[in-house]
Amino acid sequence: MSTPTLLLTNGKIWCGLEEGFAEAIAMAEGRVLATGTTAEIEAMAAPGCKVVDLGGRLATPGLNDGHMHLHNYGLNLLQIDLRPAVGVTSIGAMLDKVKEAVARAPKGAWIIGRGYDHDKFTELRHATRAEVDAVAPDNPVFLVRTCGHTAIANSLALEAGGIDEDTPDPFGGKIGRHGNGALNGLLFENARQPVQQAMPQPTLDDLVDAIERGGKDYLTYGVTSVMEAGIGIMGLGMTELRAYQKALADGRLPVRVAGTLMGDAEKNIIEECHAEGLVTGAGCDMFRIGPVKIFTDGSAGAGTAWMSEPYFNDPENYGVPCLTQEQCDELVLKAHSMGYQMAPHAIGDAAIEMVLNSYEKAYAEMPAPDRRHRIEHCGWHRPDQLERMKEMGVIPAGQPSFLYFFGDGYFMCLGPDRPHTCYPFKTWLESGLHPSGSTDCPVTSASPFPVLYGLIARTSDTGQKLGAGEELTVEQALHCCTYESAYGVHEENVKGRLIPGQLADVAVFDTDFFEVAPEEILKTSCVMTILGGEIVYETGQTVAKELA
Repeated sequence: MSTPTLLLTNGKIWCGLEEGFAEAIAMAEGRVLATGTTAEIEAMAAPGCKVVDLGGRLATPGLNDGHMHLHNYGLNLLQIDLRPAVGVTSIGAMLDKVKEAVARAPKGAWIIGRGYDHDKFTELRHATRAEVDAVAPDNPVFLVRTCGHTAIANSLALEAGGIDEDTPDPFGGKIGRHGNGALNGLLFENARQPVQQAMPQPTLDDLVDAIERGGKDYLTYGVTSVMEAGIGIMGLGMTELRAYQKALADGRLPVRVAGTLMGDAEKNIIEECHAEGLVTGAGCDMFRIGPVKIFTDGSAGAGTAWMSEPYFNDPENYGVPCLTQEQCDELVLKAHSMGYQMAPHAIGDAAIEMVLNSYEKAYAEMPAPDRRHRIEHCGWHRPDQLERMKEMGVIPAGQPSFLYFFGDGYFMCLGPDRPHTCYPFKTWLESGLHPSGSTDCPVTSASPFPVLYGLIARTSDTGQKLGAGEELTVEQALHCCTYESAYGVHEENVKGRLIPGQLADVAVFDTDFFEVAPEEILKTSCVMTILGGEIVYETGQTVAKELA
């Protein structure tokens, strides 16, 4: 038997949904060696072994963010923070942030911000091009809504992207205009691309820095694994993949990553990846190739999720389809035939219908019993679509934190009833669909605690309930953020539970989720994070002692 190198004792260690609790755990060679009582595990100690007395604290498998954007998040950490959480709850507050950035920047330099939510502005609207021009007349400005699907561009940014009053809406996008046809600065979905392409692009080294920066932040929350939901999403092609490979090679990848490859109509790297043998499952425990991503619609909060019924606040709006059915069929079949798992972005029921149609055609053409195709977000599906998902074993990859951060906005744009049907995690679990928990960071915070709260309480940040009856237990919520996130990328046999042989990834918290009101979970801090049996983050509240 291996000699343990790290012991956690005197704790409340949740090992998994079926496994329950243990008092202590032994780790060796990067994996779990044994769990049991403190006395049983302490008896395994040997000279040189580190021992951590948890003092009764809760420990769980390292959390796994099943859908996020790591390199984008790392870059966003250097941009203007426009989230309501930092006080940006009005257009004036946002413009003040822009004005401060302009004062620090040279004339002509780009000003980029992320995270505003117009549904939480006192004005209940987006800022306009003219308003941004007033505080930034000499700098191009691009301000991204929290969802990432809508942005505000000022006049210089629009000019840099070649967009003027005569520019038509692109397919899969919309250019915002006033009633007289003048540009108002809003760009929806594919309409953002010309401006994004005109911005200064990060280098390979910039991307590696961003991966490391974002990954280190994730460790502070007890998150040890993520599914990066779009390598190639920035339009930099294979450079984005090379950044992950370089981060791994240089020892600068702080968390385990399953990398989703862009295989969309325009942003597509799968042929180059396939030629290098980089198909779903290829790689190592730190960086492995995951599924292929395409976009079929936008977001509900931006009014671009593609629905079969119109939006409550805009009866003429059904959202924005980003692909035709024929395009979706072709892209899905191509990736499916090459051996890839699929992970299309689809929020509205019309977009979900498109994806399910494509899946049925692909499976008929080439059966693949355990491919585990996914639907990212899967926000509003119909009962008949749930049955089709069950038939094909489609994984719904939803974001419980959306319920907390965006729940109020859903009632505003979709009316009093439809928000109650979104992201039905209990139904998904009971249907055997393996739903994963995630943040979609930087769409919402990297913190996993609003995710857990959303799963358990299904309540917005102002106290509005969404979908009573869909609440999960604490055990089920943690299961979605550990085992199910691993299952979603074919890794449930190597991580997600604290059982002998699995990776020794552990998170220790200052709050016992099982003993507090759900609201207290939002106040949680991680006090120690362990990756592969090594302590990679600690606050000093627990201390490892090495045995002589």
